[in-house]
Amino acid sequence: MQTSSVNDVKIYNLSHGKSLPEWLSDQKKRALQKNDLDIQRRIELIQDFEMPTVCTSIKVSRDGQFLLAAGTYKPRVRCYDTYQLSLKFERCLDSDVVAFDILSDDYSKLVFLHCNRYVEFHSQHGHYYKTRIPKFGRDFSYHYPTCDLYFVGASSEIFRLNLEQGRFLNSLQTDAVEHNVCDINPVHHLLASGTAEGKVECWDPRVRSRVGMLDCALSSVTDETEVEGLPSVTALKFNGSLTMAVGTSTGQTLLYDLRSSRPVLVKDHFYGLPIKSINFQDDLDMVLTADSKIIKIWNKDTGKVFSSIEPEANINDMCIYPGSGMLFTANEAPKMNTFYIPALGPAPRWCSFLDNLTEELEENPENTIYDDYKFVTRKDLENLGLSHLVGSALLRAYMHGYFMDIRLYHKVKTMANPFAYEDYRKDKIRQKIDESRAQRVQIKKLPEVNKELALKLMEEGDDEAELCARRKKGKALPSILSDERFQVMFENPDYQVEEQSEEFRLLNPIVSKVGQKRRKKLQLQAKQATDGEKADHEEEEAEGRGSSDESSDDDKSWVDEVREQRRLIYEEGRDRRRQERKQDRNTVLLDEDSAHNQTQSRKPGQQPRFFQIKTGEEFRSFGDVAHKQKLQKASLEDRLKLEERSGTAHLADTAVGSKQFTFTLKKSEQQQQQLQAERDHHEERKKLRRSAGHLSSERGREGWLKQNVLM
Repeated sequence: MQTSSVNDVKIYNLSHGKSLPEWLSDQKKRALQKNDLDIQRRIELIQDFEMPTVCTSIKVSRDGQFLLAAGTYKPRVRCYDTYQLSLKFERCLDSDVVAFDILSDDYSKLVFLHCNRYVEFHSQHGHYYKTRIPKFGRDFSYHYPTCDLYFVGASSEIFRLNLEQGRFLNSLQTDAVEHNVCDINPVHHLLASGTAEGKVECWDPRVRSRVGMLDCALSSVTDETEVEGLPSVTALKFNGSLTMAVGTSTGQTLLYDLRSSRPVLVKDHFYGLPIKSINFQDDLDMVLTADSKIIKIWNKDTGKVFSSIEPEANINDMCIYPGSGMLFTANEAPKMNTFYIPALGPAPRWCSFLDNLTEELEENPENTIYDDYKFVTRKDLENLGLSHLVGSALLRAYMHGYFMDIRLYHKVKTMANPFAYEDYRKDKIRQKIDESRAQRVQIKKLPEVNKELALKLMEEGDDEAELCARRKKGKALPSILSDERFQVMFENPDYQVEEQSEEFRLLNPIVSKVGQKRRKKLQLQAKQATDGEKADHEEEEAEGRGSSDESSDDDKSWVDEVREQRRLIYEEGRDRRRQERKQDRNTVLLDEDSAHNQTQSRKPGQQPRFFQIKTGEEFRSFGDVAHKQKLQKASLEDRLKLEERSGTAHLADTAVGSKQFTFTLKKSEQQQQQLQAERDHHEERKKLRRSAGHLSSERGREGWLKQNVLM
């Protein structure tokens, strides 16, 4: 069985898997079933549901018990009993079957139209009678009230064969050159014939005259479709008394209301292939149209695609089992496909076990190709010590990480953390104990993960004023603690909120302030639980609690709190940088000889010394620390000039980003003209100014000093 999903609709291919040749003996077939895993997993819903080479057409009897299929080679017809899930009989024919129909409720009356113009009748025991029509036939329909067979083909006439009288009647003369398909309405018995010119002619069998004609070739050309050549009618199907679907050779399906000459809906397959079969699903108002490549299921009223099926082999015919979600296809392959769509309808009564089987498959989905691989990031590889595998065949690059074999991942993870299984076992035991305690009387206590968040939710839920207000409005009160969707947030430690991180402190200033009081309350509750006097302490706390504790939260605005958090973060970063610089100053870089001597004199149990270089900085020597301290005492202008000359750039990781960029605004033409005029003016002034160089002489300086002293 093969499972696929199109538009979130599950489709089960019950015929998927290998097929065994007919010429193999039973002993070899059993040996293959024991050794081949694909043959063991296949589901053979109907035994021997296949043809030697190709299946051309398939139909279901009106009572639903028999399934008949025609194919080649050699030309034959096979009848399958659905109640027995096996082949009932097989009959070989003289020539290939173009079309066939079941005249009775079961398989007792069959009519075959052959490619050599012969019409062959079969009864329950076998071949009954054979006759010939004047022209090559392509399709036929049976008119039950008058027992007439209407044949259409490579002729402008529609031939009539009356089975009650056993003779041909007068033909219906049409305006078309050739006819491809025909169908009779089951309600009012209107005969419709699709022509090669893209028209549908409608005839009334009672008066043997044409009552209407539709130009489907012109109606199939819309703004959204591209048609190459003249569309001819290749499929025709009635639904009820007023609905008719017409399929064209260019891949369009036109849905008509017989009261109008314009189509209600035009659906395009976008493959440019002729429509070969049309079926209706009345329970959900769905239409199933098939060309040689794909089967599309869409809504009859809106045209919205419900789902689609694309078999491996080309499609020749399709039929749907009445009142169910099962359909059969005749393909250009030996095996005939059986598809089951639970969303389209239930399984037939003769295979009702499919519903239970599909429900189990949905509960336990099959392993996909990615279940054998584990997606890991580069950080995960570094933690596991597998960074050296990047670029090898053991890792497959995908998006921001890699796919690796799940067996290799578990093996390396076990070596990296040998006690992981013990931790997993303890967690499972703890979960089992918690599940067994669920039946006991529950005491209102905080979870192990995110205690402060749970306390906050409990305090908000205990607000009686808000509770009464929301009850008056008629709104439901959602509780995150009791909601199963958020249960993992209070059980899995991976969801723990890190309140000491910079992002949390900057984005949640009020929460970080109120969190201090909650932590005190948590400590108080833990102390009360250990002492065993929880009730007495709660009474003392209620009597001694002041009314000004909660009112102090509004003393400071959130802006002041953000500033305070920024100041604290800056001081913490400054202290951290001081510690790092202090460690750098205390670090002594040994030369090669001294390092070699120290290595020789190192004790056997003594560990070597390692030095860490910061990311983003190039290591030169430990003397750079003094240069950095000297540079910090210089002015901002001197530091910027030095950085521009050296080509270095400082990248500081902050909460708002770690990148710097500069840009220059493009000046307008008017501004450029003004700047050029100013430059010309300054050049002109430089040429006209008088020199004052004589004032800088010694004599001039002495005269100026005497003049100032006398004054």
